[in-house]
Amino acid sequence: MPEKPTVVLVHGAFADSTAWNPVLAGLTRQDVDAIAVANPLRSLRGDAEYLRDVVRGLDRPVILVGHSYGGMVITEAATDLDVVRGLVYVAAFTPDHGESAFELAGKFAGSTLGSALLAYPVAGDGNEVRIDPAKFHLQFGADLEVEDAILLGRTQRPVTEKALTDGLSNDKPAWKTLPTWQVFGDADRNIPVELFRFQVSRSAPQGVYEAAGASHAIAASQPDAVTATVLRAVAYATAQ
Repeated sequence: MPEKPTVVLVHGAFADSTAWNPVLAGLTRQDVDAIAVANPLRSLRGDAEYLRDVVRGLDRPVILVGHSYGGMVITEAATDLDVVRGLVYVAAFTPDHGESAFELAGKFAGSTLGSALLAYPVAGDGNEVRIDPAKFHLQFGADLEVEDAILLGRTQRPVTEKALTDGLSNDKPAWKTLPTWQVFGDADRNIPVELFRFQVSRSAPQGVYEAAGASHAIAASQPDAVTATVLRAVAYATAQ
């Protein structure tokens, strides 16, 4: 039987690696090895290179799990990693060649993220953006307790505009050759649910779960649904 893969969790914009804590706890209870990577959020190419370095350092098979912009990163990184056994997209972008997070987010109506952002220049990286902490609860995690959302908003990791506008460089995205899974909510205010459904229709994943009432912070608000999806990916990879 193949070796059970390690799960590598990659957060997206306006979050940090601790956003995965509820999912990490669920995977640990099921005896699944997992780590949460600190995504730099500087540029798509640079973020993907960093993820590749982390994965190569593990020296074992992996399942890559990306949330939001993290879906861009795992797709960019996986093409050059032969140890990847599957991809899980958690309220995430599933880009094709040349597509950026910014482009995909605007493909369908419904996102209110633009009006919630604050932008400012940072040395060497152009402009950086973050969600206004006063708007974070309703924008990012409306189904979270107010206190939890306030903490997430105060500890969020800003992202550069470059990272959000970089297009996927790979001619053949990894989701076209690797087994994939999708889990997302129908009350996401960052990424329209119609985009998630569109991505599902073109990528033909092994499994899909659409969580009723779940916000963009689905890993925190409905961690059991996310954990169950990741466990399916692990089981599939282990059985091959």
